[in-house]
Amino acid sequence: MSILENRDIVAQVDASPKLKALGHPVRLGIALRLAAEGGTCACDFAEIFGISQPAVSQHLKVLREAGLVKTRREGTQIYYSLDLGGVRVLQRAVAQLAA
Repeated sequence: MSILENRDIVAQVDASPKLKALGHPVRLGIALRLAAEGGTCACDFAEIFGISQPAVSQHLKVLREAGLVKTRREGTQIYYSLDLGGVRVLQRAVAQLAA
């Protein structure tokens, strides 16, 4: 019997880009903030982390492309929240590390 079953390998492949996206301290901080308070405007992150708005946008883009963040538009504002499907993929991968 192999160490990893096929489904375990697939789960690791799915989690890899998500783990990589969280590898930057600002992106991890954004994700943690969204876990505590969903529906946050990008402008709030610039103040919280003391970085420029373009830098925030770039970090949010990485998180969105990794499937960890989703957006909702209200007028001219875009609000960000965690994508729970992406978070569940991470939970499964991390649970395998603890097993």
